[in-house]
Amino acid sequence: MNKTATLERTSAAPASARDAVRAGDDKAMLKAAANLTRDLNSPSALIYWADLLGSALLGYASLAAAILAPSTAVAGVAGLVAVLALYRAGSFIHELTHLKPRAVPGFRLAWNLIIGIPLLVPSFLYEGVHNQHHAKTYYGTANDPEYLPLALMKPWTLPVFLVAAILAPVGLFIRFAILAPLSLLSPKLRRIVVERYSGLQINPLFRRPKPEGEFARDWMLLEIACSVWAIALLALTAAGIIPLRDFLIFLAVASGVMFLNQVRTLVAHLWENEGEAMSVTAQYLDSVNVPPPGTLPVFWAPVGLRYHALHHLLPGLPYHALGTAHRRLCAELEQDSIYHHASHRGLSPLVLRLAASSWRGRAD
Repeated sequence: MNKTATLERTSAAPASARDAVRAGDDKAMLKAAANLTRDLNSPSALIYWADLLGSALLGYASLAAAILAPSTAVAGVAGLVAVLALYRAGSFIHELTHLKPRAVPGFRLAWNLIIGIPLLVPSFLYEGVHNQHHAKTYYGTANDPEYLPLALMKPWTLPVFLVAAILAPVGLFIRFAILAPLSLLSPKLRRIVVERYSGLQINPLFRRPKPEGEFARDWMLLEIACSVWAIALLALTAAGIIPLRDFLIFLAVASGVMFLNQVRTLVAHLWENEGEAMSVTAQYLDSVNVPPPGTLPVFWAPVGLRYHALHHLLPGLPYHALGTAHRRLCAELEQDSIYHHASHRGLSPLVLRLAASSWRGRAD
């Protein structure tokens, strides 16, 4: 039997994150996860660089092909390839938040120059935000910037969640081309920009603290670069130097990247926590793995994101080691282990489950 497939739940283990909150941590699973992966903690600089540069090269080449395409059909195909490739390259922002300093020298700077600044998603939007999502006492609570109980909210929340992603590139242009320069003239506006519009977060109640120290310097440099880039693109388009069609294609590809990431976010967790602090095991069960034999997650959950639940067990493990870690754990742990309950078959069943949960909440 292939243990990487979704297994039927048994009465021997909690059936959900809610049950695990009451049951406490599965110490055997946590111990196995730590012991079986000790040799996998070092990131491979070769893999990181090759993956990022290859994905970015394919993405920008496809974007250029979409702009220069002789027909709408060719532009559409090239645009789709650009979305997938740039989405993969952009997903390394997640790795940046977990890489130790100097683990892959120069990678953070290169990522910002290649992806962060051109797409107006500098790494500071995620650094210092995503880390709180992994804090044991923050996950799933009001202090978690990346969590909403979507399964328990109104059904209309889900389409709004996705539409917001489509409009995100427009919002980023407003953030960097307009609000950032104006905020230098108004301390009050600056505080609002920092607190509410400086993080890739989904929790509307989260307020980001003011950056300090070396991080504040890096933030300012990246923000200046993004503002200059955003203003230059808008000015060149307004002056006709960049054709409006070309700019709109760029905007459409950026929207596609954001939309795909939002779809992935929609199924990264089960979103069933009502705000209480959760054990590590409960956090794991509220998160999602979509392991092989499924192949589509390669596209919509790249750079290790198909093992998102495992990532919550071992957040320091580099993305290229997660598949090996998963196979080891599947081979070591019994079939009734909690570990197997976080594995799901794919995107569609997860979306349907989330939609059904929200509709049940409406009926309640």
